[in-house]
Amino acid sequence: MAKQITVRNYHRGRPHDWTGTVSELVDDVFGYTLECGHSWNQKINMRPKTGAALVKALNQSAAETQGSCYEQDSYELVG
Repeated sequence: MAKQITVRNYHRGRPHDWTGTVSELVDDVFGYTLECGHSWNQKINMRPKTGAALVKALNQSAAETQGSCYEQDSYELVG
């Protein structure tokens, strides 16, 4: 059985927690975010294997797609 992780997303300063396996979070929650980031920068991993790699790819995606925003999204592992 795969390990469950929790990723906290800050959108406009408000936190929201997402819990699941890395593959569930990639497929069901953050796939579009990773795809958009990858379309701007092909070095961004669209299929991370660990929680740390997922958070890194999400933060890179936010930097690429929301770089000029006043308050861009951010992500962190919880726990």
